[in-house]
This record gives sequence, C-alpha cells and structure tokens, in this order.
Amino acid sequence: MGAAPWAERARTELAATGATNRQIGAQLFLSPRTVGFHLYKAYPKLGVSSRAGLAAIDFENRHPAGGG
Repeated sequence: MGAAPWAERARTELAATGATNRQIGAQLFLSPRTVGFHLYKAYPKLGVSSRAGLAAIDFENRHPAGGG
C-alpha cells in the first residue's frame, strides 16, 4: 500500500474514533485544515457523508459494520 492511501486511511480511522481535526492533526503533524480537506475527499470514496458514517465502516474488511 502506498503512502497516500495509508495516510488517508489513518486520517479516516482517527476521525471514526471521534477525534477532532485538531487532535488528528497533532498526531499526524498536519494542520486541522489539511485533515478536514483529506476527510472531505475521503467521504465520497468511502460512501459516507459525515464522521458518523465513518464510525459504521469496518476498516479491516472495508465494509459497513454489520454488513456482509
């Protein structure tokens, strides 16, 4: 897996835990605005429209939680 997909996954998984853009940025050495931009770009790829939708994704299998 290349660096870009790994970094995007890290940001989305941290957001799914309820971390704020500021908290995610502090952990990944990014600005909160950069984190927000990457989440904005990741939402359509993951089929969600909010952080609440991220929480329902099983990132290990890349399926919505509870789905097949």
